[in-house]
Amino acid sequence: MFSQIGQLIFDNEAVAKTQDFTMGLEIEMQRVDENGNISQEPYPSAIGDEKTNPWITNDFLETMSETVTPSAQHALDAMHYLYVINNSLRSALAPGELLWPLSMPPRLPKDKRKLRLAKMGPEKEAYLKEWAKRHGYSQGTPCGAHINLSIDQHVIALVQKYFPGKFKDEREVRNYLYTILAQGFVRYRWFITYLFGASPIAEANYFENGQGPQHPLRSIRQSKYGFGTKFTGDFTNLDRYIARIEKGVKDGVLTSDYEFHGSVRFKGNRNLKDLPKNGIEYLELRMLDLDPSSSVGIRTGTLRFIRLLASYFIMHPALNEEEVNDILKNADKMNEVVAEEDPRENCKYQATARALVKSLERYANQIQLGPEYAEVLEDLEDRVENPLTTPSAKLLNYVKDGSLTEYALRRAKRYQVAAQESINPFKGFEDGKIYSSDELRKALSR
Repeated sequence: MFSQIGQLIFDNEAVAKTQDFTMGLEIEMQRVDENGNISQEPYPSAIGDEKTNPWITNDFLETMSETVTPSAQHALDAMHYLYVINNSLRSALAPGELLWPLSMPPRLPKDKRKLRLAKMGPEKEAYLKEWAKRHGYSQGTPCGAHINLSIDQHVIALVQKYFPGKFKDEREVRNYLYTILAQGFVRYRWFITYLFGASPIAEANYFENGQGPQHPLRSIRQSKYGFGTKFTGDFTNLDRYIARIEKGVKDGVLTSDYEFHGSVRFKGNRNLKDLPKNGIEYLELRMLDLDPSSSVGIRTGTLRFIRLLASYFIMHPALNEEEVNDILKNADKMNEVVAEEDPRENCKYQATARALVKSLERYANQIQLGPEYAEVLEDLEDRVENPLTTPSAKLLNYVKDGSLTEYALRRAKRYQVAAQESINPFKGFEDGKIYSSDELRKALSR
């Protein structure tokens, strides 16, 4: 059953537009040496200035490279931009340097103070120092794939036109639709963790003296053992989202609003306080581990699946405002259960996962999405039925002496060689030019 808004979109033959999310990608990877230690090399000079180049930057550690793409209308375009920027970074690395393909960091030094925090200007560096003091260095080192998702303008205009009594302006429509999306992704984060979790073990010195789990997990990064602050957001509506983060800062749980690292974030105005002024402009999804089977850390099929989920959420009824918090609190608990399961075991929520895949298949057929989506769903259905086909379980086949270093370096070298064989890598960052999104899209498309 579609919601009222879903039915409107369906009746106006605009369902295809709910597939047309604009997507931007942010992929973090650690720079390492050929032996699998954190690199001692400086930020690569051939990609401009780390403080000012918004497209290849660093995060937390000086060695934690983050490639950022301009937004794209189609999954394939987003992947193309990512591939070119990733190659640009790889071709700028020092001899012997590699990009570590796993979410969990390579082995860390025993004395974590030897790790160099990112050089991002005095204010940000002070924040990172304070963060490391509170949480420890290890907690800041896991890497992931972030997806920025914005809804097609046609859908927003359509909803505004047909529901003038419900929304007084375009901003209200956006806030409402993005809130539905955020609720959907938080509610089913456990499902994404099951399907795409790829951080079963940690390397040496990530955990202090046996504090880690006693068996491999589906996703250390998505569990309580993983990244940083365990502070949950309130996704009832935008006002409550902001109020919750501000209270976190006031109570001293967060050092600043910037520290809210939830699995989903509302994005728009850089300043949280000003977010209501222009409204939510896009969502940032932060729940994906790096996929080591891809040189860029994510696959096209994964992007298609995320788009399909987002479209499905928009078309179906929203959660009741009174129940949102309870449902999402329960969803966070479910995610913790799934993240901490042994990846070779069936998921505790296998029956729910099975039903969800069936609903998505039905929806894809209803709106005639085509064979590429059917293929993605078929593959994911297989993962639900057979946990050994999930990324984390597959990785366990390569563990040697409690480590994935040999596997990770083999992959890293293969991807590095492929990048170096690129005949015409993008060298546009070298002279320090700061590209706008439009300029970079044009340059990358060449």
